[in-house]
Amino acid sequence: MAVKGRIIRVAGPLVVAEGMSGAKMYEMVEVGEERLVGEINRIVGDKAYIQVYETTTGLKPGEPVYGTGSPLSVELGPGIIGKIYDGIQRPLDVIKEVTKSIFIRRGVKVPALDRTKKWHFKPSGVKPGDKVSGGDVLGEVPETPLVTHRVMVPPDVRGVIKWVAPEGDYTVEDVIAELETPDGGKVELKMYHRWPVRRPRPIVEKYEPVEPLITGFRVIDTMFPMAKGGTGAIPGPFGSGKTVTLQSLAKWSSARIVVYIGCGERGNEMTEVLESFPKLKDPWTGRPMMERTILIANTSNMPVAAREASIYTGITIAEYYRDMGYDALLVADSTSRWAEALREIAGRLEEMPAEEGYPSYLASRLAEFYSRAGRVKVPGQPERVGSVTVVGAVSPPGGDFTEPVTANTKRFIRVFWALDAKLAYSRHYPAINWLLSYSAYVETVAKWWHENISPKWKEYRDQAYELLLREDELKDIVRLVGTEGLSERDKLILEVARIIREGFLQQNAFDPVDAFATPQKQWKQLETIIDFYRAALNALQHGVTVKEIRERLADKIRAFIMARYNVPNDKLELLDKIREELLKGIEELIREKTGR
Repeated sequence: MAVKGRIIRVAGPLVVAEGMSGAKMYEMVEVGEERLVGEINRIVGDKAYIQVYETTTGLKPGEPVYGTGSPLSVELGPGIIGKIYDGIQRPLDVIKEVTKSIFIRRGVKVPALDRTKKWHFKPSGVKPGDKVSGGDVLGEVPETPLVTHRVMVPPDVRGVIKWVAPEGDYTVEDVIAELETPDGGKVELKMYHRWPVRRPRPIVEKYEPVEPLITGFRVIDTMFPMAKGGTGAIPGPFGSGKTVTLQSLAKWSSARIVVYIGCGERGNEMTEVLESFPKLKDPWTGRPMMERTILIANTSNMPVAAREASIYTGITIAEYYRDMGYDALLVADSTSRWAEALREIAGRLEEMPAEEGYPSYLASRLAEFYSRAGRVKVPGQPERVGSVTVVGAVSPPGGDFTEPVTANTKRFIRVFWALDAKLAYSRHYPAINWLLSYSAYVETVAKWWHENISPKWKEYRDQAYELLLREDELKDIVRLVGTEGLSERDKLILEVARIIREGFLQQNAFDPVDAFATPQKQWKQLETIIDFYRAALNALQHGVTVKEIRERLADKIRAFIMARYNVPNDKLELLDKIREELLKGIEELIREKTGR
């Protein structure tokens, strides 16, 4: 690795080196005597401006800069799942063993994938003489009990197979196939390859997201659903529950692969993830959660420049598993900290600031990131369809949704789960404000709910949402004249909206029963509420008052609200019983009024 230049200036994470003629934009370099990892993000003449992904304390002018000739890349192969990486894909557990310290020493270099572990490789049937190209599956490796790793031809490679390794145990460094390229060259393929993090992996076709990503959250799955391959954001002020909501999404979602990025958040939040995830059981299979999870830790006390790299590292890993035909979920906590890192680097580069000091290219960077989500047909044989769903937390100062990061994020996402500090302070969790939130996937996922859960799902969901909107309108009237000035119909709307809020929208992420609600349970709860509302409307027409309904059915209404905790997902007949008792109680009131 040749010396390319010498340091002439150090400004925090930014290093300027001269004598860098021939260097390329986004080339990875090693800076100083300790060879710190950095990336070139501006070139002026023979000067290169380098953002260093490690602390630059102690660096001084005159130290060398070594060029690598390649962009910042990640290693993609078996052994990624279950790992805990930093922002540039260094395994933290291996670093701890190597350095004998709980702190990451500067300049430490360890491979992202274990070079000694053997994996059982089973060829897919590709034989000598076959033509292959990027994405073709060469064989399979059981990476974890939940994930079969498909060993693929790298996207930028094609040719004729000359040799394929027989079934057996190999390390990631062992050659498992050889092929001849169209120009007569020979390429040795291993079980892993490297891919630049800023370059999206190729796709054949992008499809519309039509299957919901089931999260177990009623307010999300029913009211503001996310689709596999969709994009979403969770903005909210401090203390409104962003981290717990994101962690619950990662824990309970129906995605096969979960990539959780702790980007610039506090270390104690990431510690909670690192401690809790290995102990959790996957609700879909009963297996340990870490058998389908990759964690990327880049906390607020780590070098600020590495936050940007962590986002791209995570999305590239998610795309890799998408290419195998899996549904991947990328959770980023939070994109605001990433944007702050962009702002700091831009300031060091002396770029002209835009709104609130953020660089003018903030919107394009956000678009570049969110555009890598999607449900797609991937290249290669056999044909596969996979998805990457991206959900990012946004931390607007003071909960101001008009600030640049939130405002620009809204341009590129289709689901907006707005967290409300007032709801959080009133102990309503998840504190997703149903008046500010929206989802563009309600219509696209309705067909799935119609076919798999109930033909009435869309109708009932829309009516529940309308009741919540009408409740908000009535609150102003109640403040002026009180509830006595309302019609019986409006009083009923307020009562049913309360039941929706307390018995449906609220959910306890730490309760073993309430933390996750299957689509079947969500539907049973929604059906009970709307059927009760319609029966009560009928009762009003027969002279029954809301006060009488409330007094007669108080115990049964309370039983329904507490069913969140008392009715497990496999005991839904108990919900049917509560629904029948509510409807029966209203029928009795009607008979008493009419004498029939």
